[in-house]
Amino acid sequence: METIDLILFILTLFAALTCGLIGGVFYAFSTFVMKALGRIPAEAGIAAMQTINITVITPWFLAPFLLAAVACLAVMAAALLRWHGIDSLLLLGGGAFYLLGCIGVTFAFNIPRNNLLAPLAPADPASATYWAEYLASWTFWNSVRTAAALGAAALLIIALVY
Repeated sequence: METIDLILFILTLFAALTCGLIGGVFYAFSTFVMKALGRIPAEAGIAAMQTINITVITPWFLAPFLLAAVACLAVMAAALLRWHGIDSLLLLGGGAFYLLGCIGVTFAFNIPRNNLLAPLAPADPASATYWAEYLASWTFWNSVRTAAALGAAALLIIALVY
């Protein structure tokens, strides 16, 4: 195996693993975290989500979230520069899934909702109205991110074995 092929293999493996890891985090939120927050009083759910939105900003989350994007960009560039047919299409597709469906959706839909939730007073009855909408819309877009991240991981893994 040539050095460049080994580098691309390692980069693709890293991208697949980090996409899968982030997909798993998002999966947990869509399948049970948000449902649990929706079952408790709105005041407690709002306060809990506000705290989650602050504590998620750590290297333990941001590193794989952002490094997956960097790895996907690099894999996509390599696929374009060293075109090999189907495996290059798989690499492009995997990278695009993550960049558009995960990073793009995060910045276009989830973060704006978090920013609207952040200043709310949990005990204010008007906050409960936004909370009900937030739970539904944030979870929907989070599920899109989940599918995109896991789809990206799958396409990248298929490219590795193709």
